[in-house]
Amino acid sequence: MRGMYNRQVETLPATSLLLLLTLSLLSGLWACSPSNAGTLPATSLPPTATKTRVPPLPTLPSITLTPTPLTCLSQPGELQNGEVPTEVRPTAFIVYLPPCYDQFPEQRYPVLYLLNGQTYTADQWVRLGAPAAADKLIHSGQSVPFIMVFPEDRYWNLDLGTRFGQYLLNDVIPYIDGHFRTLADRSHRALGGLSRGGGWAFQLGMTRPDLFGSLGLHSPAIFAENRSMLERWVRGMPPELWPRLYLDVGDNDRERLFNTSVEEVFTKYGLPHEWHLNTGAHDEAYWSAHVDEYIQWYAEGWP
Repeated sequence: MRGMYNRQVETLPATSLLLLLTLSLLSGLWACSPSNAGTLPATSLPPTATKTRVPPLPTLPSITLTPTPLTCLSQPGELQNGEVPTEVRPTAFIVYLPPCYDQFPEQRYPVLYLLNGQTYTADQWVRLGAPAAADKLIHSGQSVPFIMVFPEDRYWNLDLGTRFGQYLLNDVIPYIDGHFRTLADRSHRALGGLSRGGGWAFQLGMTRPDLFGSLGLHSPAIFAENRSMLERWVRGMPPELWPRLYLDVGDNDRERLFNTSVEEVFTKYGLPHEWHLNTGAHDEAYWSAHVDEYIQWYAEGWP
């Protein structure tokens, strides 16, 4: 029997033997395959790129842009002459426009009205040095730029002169606000005067405190008809309308005694003010000696 079995194996045909070998090979491959053999093979990663070192860009020097300074910033302000139409005769004036007024057409400015003394004309404050004092403050940065107006009280000895205050309020101030770039409100409008001009400043400042935030009385020659009104005007002025006040006079001034009584009334009613009794008389030598102080005081009031 054993011999017969061997012969049967040995006599297997070649095709059968080939089939057995193929099945054996397939079963070996199946046994060696991992459990996730049915998934797609992973895509091979590309070779790592070689890094190339890029040199840094050179550092450029910083550039600071410096604006070209305006020449006008070191130049004096401009003086212009003009006239304001009134119902009888025009009122002449000189206006001081601060440095660079034309270069900044959108800018608006505080305005100071300074009134001349009796027998003098609109150029009195110019001769005393008011424009030069303003230039100094503006150039040094101690003050914001501002406009000054010098209206002329020319007809002091005529009936027309008694209406100067009316013309100033009704004609001059509206004209200036309409033709120049002023800040047309009380806090940016100041009024001052010397001698007769100080008398006008007193009358207008006491009766229209709603128009002027600062009031300067320099050796004021207060009108006889206003002297009896002094205490009534001060007593009736609402505290919220009290202006900044500056009163000064020389110790050899003929108006010294009454100006001293004015200061006493201010003190009596608690009206804040500056009081200066200086050495000097009622003349241009005294006013020119103190014009820098006056203009600086006005400038300090601009908010």
